[in-house]
Amino acid sequence: MTKNENISTTPTGTTTGTTAATSRRLGTTGPSVFPLGLGCMGMSALYGEADRAESVATIHAYLDAVPEGANALLDTGDFYGMGHNELLIHEALHTAPAAVRDRALTSVKFGALRTVEGGFTGYDGRPEAVRNFLAYSLQRLGRDHIDVYRIARVDPDVPIEETVGAIAEAVQAGHVRHIGLSEVGADTLRRAAAVAPISDLQIEYSLISRGIEEEILPFARELGIGVTAYGVLSRGLISGHFTRDRALAPGDFRGMSPRFQGENLDRNLDLVDALRKVADDKGVSVAQTAIAWVLSRGDDIVPLVGARRRDRLTEALGAMDITLSPADLAAIEEAVPAGAASGDRYPAAQMAHLDSEH
Repeated sequence: MTKNENISTTPTGTTTGTTAATSRRLGTTGPSVFPLGLGCMGMSALYGEADRAESVATIHAYLDAVPEGANALLDTGDFYGMGHNELLIHEALHTAPAAVRDRALTSVKFGALRTVEGGFTGYDGRPEAVRNFLAYSLQRLGRDHIDVYRIARVDPDVPIEETVGAIAEAVQAGHVRHIGLSEVGADTLRRAAAVAPISDLQIEYSLISRGIEEEILPFARELGIGVTAYGVLSRGLISGHFTRDRALAPGDFRGMSPRFQGENLDRNLDLVDALRKVADDKGVSVAQTAIAWVLSRGDDIVPLVGARRRDRLTEALGAMDITLSPADLAAIEEAVPAGAASGDRYPAAQMAHLDSEH
């Protein structure tokens, strides 16, 4: 693994050693996007206070990093800060140069029900709810369409066919360009794809979250559905920047996350220490190594990096300058074997909402 070489992969995730393309396509029916998307959630919610000016500057820096001819991918949810994140993206796009703004694609999740206090009370996938959520998102984003639209979690009381059918109607009306899914299992993926073309599945995928590899990822590939991988640094846990004595801000999601608790945290950071040795030997950072590993899994996978600051974004973008040889991949997976993580990726109540885990 060396710097100043671009990563390129086959669908099976093996490196080819050739120059990386500036785009990856989201499945056989979705748009082509820059190989790294920007996940904007942390700019509004779940990780403590964020600096608005720095958030906007980070979005601008990401847009500037995407070369001409490629599309930027900004990922958000209408429930991130109860609309705050969409308004933030609106501000960032409105203040960006027109040429850059015109090639910024938006990926939006909907359906989560919130309380004034910030709690989550379930999901609503009814067709009338889809139309309602969409209307508000278009207004907040200041756009006439959303590029990829998806329900954040399957509503257990509404067949996925009805939810996807409502999005398909929005596609026909021109309000949505492509249909995505989030955290669904193979059976739901199949049922949804029978209703309308699905561009991509957004799902957690990282060195310590590899549950999709056995069934979900192969089935998505069989159907021609791409993957936008979130949590590639496991909410900072495997970034190389998280320490055992770090004090979390009030409201930080990680304060409730099993992987950040007690002995689980110690064991997981032991894995990071092992990964750091591999990264140090190659002269790159732990975060870059972890992101490059996800990039190496296949050209049909687009990692989302949740940078809230420009320096973290710069570090993440550096992962694209890394080539992983078979020996490098072996060393990484020896340091962090599949299934080695301690603790679930969400608290029990939230795990229950994951169709992908059932």
